[in-house]
Amino acid sequence: MALPVREQVTYWGIAAAVFLVVLWYLGDVILPFVLGGAIAYLLDPLADRLERVGLSRAAATAIITVAAVLIFVLVALLVIPTLVRQTTELIQTAPVLVAQLRDFVVARFPDLVVPDSQLRQTFDQIGATIQSRGAELLNTVVASVGSLLNVVLLFVVVPVVAVYLLLDWDRMIAEIDTLLPRDHAPVIRRLAREIDASMSGFLRGMGTVCLILGTYYAVALMLVGLNFGLVVGFVAGILTFIPYVGAIVGGVLAIGLALFQFWGDWLWIVAVAAIFQVGQLVEGNVLTPRLVGSSVGLHPVWLLFALSVFGSLFGFVGMLVAVPVAAALGVLARFVVQQYRGSRLYRGLEATGEDE
Repeated sequence: MALPVREQVTYWGIAAAVFLVVLWYLGDVILPFVLGGAIAYLLDPLADRLERVGLSRAAATAIITVAAVLIFVLVALLVIPTLVRQTTELIQTAPVLVAQLRDFVVARFPDLVVPDSQLRQTFDQIGATIQSRGAELLNTVVASVGSLLNVVLLFVVVPVVAVYLLLDWDRMIAEIDTLLPRDHAPVIRRLAREIDASMSGFLRGMGTVCLILGTYYAVALMLVGLNFGLVVGFVAGILTFIPYVGAIVGGVLAIGLALFQFWGDWLWIVAVAAIFQVGQLVEGNVLTPRLVGSSVGLHPVWLLFALSVFGSLFGFVGMLVAVPVAAALGVLARFVVQQYRGSRLYRGLEATGEDE
């Protein structure tokens, strides 16, 4: 006989609490396993496709691993040094840009800014703050990467975990399925499929969209000669997973830099603006409908809320698990609402066919 609902809720509540406590205390310790699991999850459909064309799971995993290593080496040699250099130069150039903005305001609106005025001092403070905080942020990131993602973690633990999980992914899922409570197994499987569809649609789809748009923005801005084009493209690409935010932040940053660099040569300024306009058209009409679809079910506000909460509670690991947890909670919330609408609590007397 199945356990009463109240006892089941108690046991599952305890399990959820234990999971959160473990996530809280282990934190950075489980970071390589979270990263490895995420990589394996993202690459599992590719391995399945290779299996369908006749390869074994081991051969498919080996091909994916070799390709991933080659891509990582190319990115590490060609992109990362330039990205770091341009980021550092942008931080160092920020006070000059702020000074140029101040001179622009002074030349056209002399009554607003007088020598030693509060507004002039504010401009000076903004430039100094950007430079100091930017350098501090860069040093913090480098120090964090050095402490959390050391050489062993980056180049040994994460790839090894990803390879082993990718190799055994199907067997692992089958083993987990055997542990499901028999009374609820069909419902859990259905919810798991919905969660997987929601999560994979967002992670794989939006990840591809971010990569394509980030590459497009970076290459296009560098071709028109915009300084720090790679940094702008990188920022716009990362933020693309939040609708409109990537284009707005990247567009404002790129057009602002273009105004300082190409002032008076309006053709290049218009070209920079056109690059982001074309990117938005392609994203909205081609990339997002084809790669993500309309059934992901992750509202931007819900996504931002999940990232903020889990990032604050569990740090970087929390931000990594925020999207999967948000997708799972979204599916569970829809399931609960569906159950509620079919219950007597919602339908009242109608459920029993009684009249008032």
